[in-house]
Amino acid sequence: MWRGIEEHLGSEQVSRVVYGAIIGMALIVVLEHHPPTAGVTTATLVATALAVALAELYSDWIGHVMKHRGGFQRRDLHHIAADVSAVAIGIVFPDIFFLLATFGVMELDTAFTVAKWSGLALITLYGYAAGRLSGESRGRSALQALAVTGIGIALIGFKALVH
Repeated sequence: MWRGIEEHLGSEQVSRVVYGAIIGMALIVVLEHHPPTAGVTTATLVATALAVALAELYSDWIGHVMKHRGGFQRRDLHHIAADVSAVAIGIVFPDIFFLLATFGVMELDTAFTVAKWSGLALITLYGYAAGRLSGESRGRSALQALAVTGIGIALIGFKALVH
């Protein structure tokens, strides 16, 4: 298990998961003000993940074709699909809490709170892991994690100021 985690943390998909997690957090922060049902929130996150994934797939394909002047192989699609999947996973990461709310295991307000803060924790942990894997000290890695955490706090804070 640790080897799989280490492989994942050393892959290019880490940045894509963080990107997706930030999109998911932004959506949750917006939906929280006038929350739909838990099921609608789940469907909205899945639909957003699909839309962003398809946009990513198309834009990566176009970029690849333009860069390589038309050359596109099956292995290229595999690499692009891995990146696209990572973004989608980052977006739907908080869906587990809304599924729990759909089945009455937790309240909808609690699902929004846990989804928001777990998204913040996810991007913080990825920020720290990125620093450590790049050879930075624990202190510098923590500073890197705090910097990326600032993005999530800005999203949450902006919502609090606007509403």
